Amino acid sequence: MRTLLTPWRSVAAGFLLNGVLLGTWASRVPAVMTHFDFDKASFGGVLVLLGLGALFSFPIAGRLSDSLGAVRVARMIAIPFLLSIAFLGLAPTIPLLAIALFLFGMCHGSMDVAMNSWASEVEKHMRRSVMSSFHAMWSVGAVLGAASGYVATAFQVPVHIHFLVTAVVTGATIAPFLLLDWQSTIRTHVMGAAGLAVPNSALLLVGIIALASGLGEGTALDWSAVYLHDVVGTALSDATLGYTGFSAAMVIARLNADFLVTRLGPATVTRLSGLSAVFGILLIVGGDTLPLVVVGFVLMGVGYAAVLPLAFSRAAADRVVPAGKGIASVAIFAYGAMTLGPFVIGILAEATTMRVCFLMVGLFAVAVAVLAPVLEQ
Repeated sequence: MRTLLTPWRSVAAGFLLNGVLLGTWASRVPAVMTHFDFDKASFGGVLVLLGLGALFSFPIAGRLSDSLGAVRVARMIAIPFLLSIAFLGLAPTIPLLAIALFLFGMCHGSMDVAMNSWASEVEKHMRRSVMSSFHAMWSVGAVLGAASGYVATAFQVPVHIHFLVTAVVTGATIAPFLLLDWQSTIRTHVMGAAGLAVPNSALLLVGIIALASGLGEGTALDWSAVYLHDVVGTALSDATLGYTGFSAAMVIARLNADFLVTRLGPATVTRLSGLSAVFGILLIVGGDTLPLVVVGFVLMGVGYAAVLPLAFSRAAADRVVPAGKGIASVAIFAYGAMTLGPFVIGILAEATTMRVCFLMVGLFAVAVAVLAPVLEQ
């Protein structure tokens, strides 16, 4: 096993684990809604707790990553993260589901900050752009999670069994890769400091880009299956294809993004990414067939693939704010939108339509293209 452990593989494993668990959850959202008889607005309200859990964890994880080392924090949170998705599936009542979502959000947020901090260290160690390749592994995990949901739905596997099997298999196959002998950068002076750094003007604009990207990813994560089922009229099993296509596109785009960033620069790649997301959303809103809407989700995946990796790289490279705190500050924008955005989508969907909600997401995608130059380091 030790011979398989390299810095890139170890960090990639952490991103893969995170993606598998999020993709697994996303694939069974319609089943959870049906089981508890949620409408869109009430389910969006419950999803707020997932977002609040992530937001609560960001400053804590950022400070701990700087003071204890990102690799140590990643290892500390891996087992609770695996247990949290099993708890999600086993929750028998809405209050317990709400608690499970909050804990799941906390674990996801903590792992994300720690992994991005560790990834920035490995990127410096390798002396080339590799952040997008790490995020590609997150997308690979999301595809695997979504695919497991497709299979589980097709064979009518109960949600609690599906989530429990996912936790066991993921823990046994992926978690051991986190055991790399790696010494993270430690800043002992930050333990007494505030948990979050106040973003400077440049990081604030980076945060807005991250917010727009996070909103797009969160909408695809939590509402793509609902959109295909309720608006397009697909079967529940086919409804998982939207997020599967979105995630698969992100994998392919992220595996090539580092090369494109080297050739074209982060600003140009971000501008093209925003335009791809806008065009994909227009296809989703204007389409009324499964293939056309899935193509729209694919273009969304291409559009958002490189944005967050570039935002986190820019935050980690800031000359004023320490890497852990910088990443945590930008993560507030990104994952606040990714997890709290679906709550707003749920409220708006009840008041208007899902098509209107996706158009709103498209307006934020325009902002990604407009603000792209701030990602130049």
